[in-house]
Amino acid sequence: MKKSILFIVLLCSCVNAFSQQPDNDKKPKIGLVLSGGGAKGLAHIGVLKVLEEAGVEISYIGGTSMGAIVGGLYASGYNAHQIDSIFKVTDFDAVVRDFIPRASKNFYEKKNDEMYAISLPFENFKIGVPNAYSKGLNIYNMLNKLTHNVRHVRDFNKLPIPFLCIATNIETGEEVLLDKGYLSQAILASATFPSLFSPVLIDDQMLIDGGVANNYPIDEVRKLGADIIIGVDVQDDLKDRESLNNATRILIQISNLQMINKMNKKKRQTEIYIKPDIKNYTVISFDEGSEIIKKGEEAGFAVYEKLKVIGSGFNKQKKSIQKCAVDTLSIKEININELDNYTRAYVLGKLGFNAGNKITYNDLKVGIDNLNATQNFSSMGYYFEEKDGVDVFNLNLIENPTKTFLRFGLHYDDLYKSAVLINFTKKKLLFKNDVASLDVILGDNFRYNFDYYIDNGFYWSFGFKSRYNSFSRNIYTDDGEEIFGSLGLSSINVDFEDFTNQIYFQTIFKQKFIVGVGLELKNIEVTSQTFEDATIGFENNRYLNALGYIKYDSLDNFYFPTEGWYFSGDIQSYIYSSNLESDFNRFSYVRGDFGFAQSITDKFTFVLQAEGGFTVGEGTIPFLDFVLGGYGFNEINNFKHFYGYEPLSISGDSYLKSTFTLDYEIFKKNHLNFSANYANIGDNLFDSDEWYEKPRYSGYAFGYGLETIIGPIEIKHTWSPETKDHHTWFSVGFWF
Repeated sequence: MKKSILFIVLLCSCVNAFSQQPDNDKKPKIGLVLSGGGAKGLAHIGVLKVLEEAGVEISYIGGTSMGAIVGGLYASGYNAHQIDSIFKVTDFDAVVRDFIPRASKNFYEKKNDEMYAISLPFENFKIGVPNAYSKGLNIYNMLNKLTHNVRHVRDFNKLPIPFLCIATNIETGEEVLLDKGYLSQAILASATFPSLFSPVLIDDQMLIDGGVANNYPIDEVRKLGADIIIGVDVQDDLKDRESLNNATRILIQISNLQMINKMNKKKRQTEIYIKPDIKNYTVISFDEGSEIIKKGEEAGFAVYEKLKVIGSGFNKQKKSIQKCAVDTLSIKEININELDNYTRAYVLGKLGFNAGNKITYNDLKVGIDNLNATQNFSSMGYYFEEKDGVDVFNLNLIENPTKTFLRFGLHYDDLYKSAVLINFTKKKLLFKNDVASLDVILGDNFRYNFDYYIDNGFYWSFGFKSRYNSFSRNIYTDDGEEIFGSLGLSSINVDFEDFTNQIYFQTIFKQKFIVGVGLELKNIEVTSQTFEDATIGFENNRYLNALGYIKYDSLDNFYFPTEGWYFSGDIQSYIYSSNLESDFNRFSYVRGDFGFAQSITDKFTFVLQAEGGFTVGEGTIPFLDFVLGGYGFNEINNFKHFYGYEPLSISGDSYLKSTFTLDYEIFKKNHLNFSANYANIGDNLFDSDEWYEKPRYSGYAFGYGLETIIGPIEIKHTWSPETKDHHTWFSVGFWF
């Protein structure tokens, strides 16, 4: 009762002071304190709505963690309804985990994502784990776009509403007051939840979530000049023994003990204390954001009469979110800190823009995603400065001290059978910008892949590849035709070995478009034990060929795409054979592959693929011909998938094939699909009209696919009208 009387007296004195001094426009300064609490902090938005309805003009804002995010946006000029709109369309899952679209990755990085199930740091023969789940880049990109209009402000007292936030120095445990600097960076530092986000480096201090040291900065806001404090507390209270039923909740309770003890004193210092009823929500309940915001409104209306007393009729205009629309930046200069292992050209090549360009925030996000996808930088920060009416872009990169990785994968298919992949990757092996990668594949058929690549960004890059591939299989032809030139046999056991070494030069544009040339030395050995007591050798020869290729890939997912398209075209000219006894004539293979994916509805996707190839010259090698059949194996040379037929069962030196797929995602990451493919294939196919006549081969497949951490798990039941045969194929894991 005494506290209530004292509070009323304080409010009346503030109002009287305002009414007695109209000439000086004297009115109480209102300070707003917003605590941290993860998703629970969305309740701040609801409270802000009520404050505006009550006509309360906020003079100062102080926030921590989520309170810093909401408070920082409000201080930069947004009103409560605008902030509400922003958060309602935000995909928090994508923001938190730094989701990088496939389109932002170059071909090397796409391959990594589509081959390896697990990637672990490996230094000094010790396997490590990442220091955080995310770098926080997506939330940083979002904050930069939202605070576009104040990007040049370095003193937070000069924002539309003076603002401060709190972070914690992880090395000393001391709180750090952030009221100057770059607004987006300060907000991110205050909200950097330990282990979820990597620490933020500001003025050589490693900063994390301010809630660790000071989750309710009332004293700091009071020092700004606030006469009355409105505080919104979304912290957890102490749980009872029934609620402390697992280790995670116990650890959270321990970390909250000191914070809650401090809060009891700060609560008494708060003139209008607002505590939303959000005990049924957690710090990650972002999917229930609308309900949490509603709880904030309810808590605000519970003290509405008190708010009306200090309200001044102020109305923050409800205007459109114009700051999100104004997102064009004219980049005058690009400053990049000096790096030990990567050149400026490499970084600019990933960014995708240069000085003198106009870019959007989406262009900037794509560039940052490109850099992040390389895994070469443990921290990335940027900010803008004004120079002659345009922006100077300053990029600060901290190189990842881990340059060695171990990666693993699992796979099963009907051709190579079971396989375990172990990858060793080393960056900065010999030169700047380089990466060396070795795959060793153990299982029913031993294989390896080695790739050394120097990425020079905008300039031509250089690489070397070496590959050994082998399999043993009984191969059947369904129409009695020869396979691999096998002496007229329609079925044969084949032991196939391919040893290929390649040097190449290539250049990449916008992470999606690649052009390259090179030389390749290939040794092919094919033997068979089909005949009793003898092993017949069909091929054991080396070939030298010159190659050129062009590729484009904007698919959003390799295995289950919903949008985008791709094109791949190449030519290989065989100019030398080691078998001098044979009548070798130079010849070339020309191939092309095109496909696109388009969502019909949220669940239905249509995918079209068309491909073909032909030879130029005489004397082709049967073992390098186009061979169709099977599904789920890693395609090498000219081995191609074809539904309805056994693996490697149709062959020819030229072919034309099309595939149509309808995919339905029955629920997240679970797919039902139907596919139909048609082909004409044979020797000298395009010398006659046969290639565009009714397809000679056709096949259909009905399947189920599940996206998992080890890659897709698929089952396909296929059949062909020509053979009347049915085949059921299983494919487990990423293809390699």
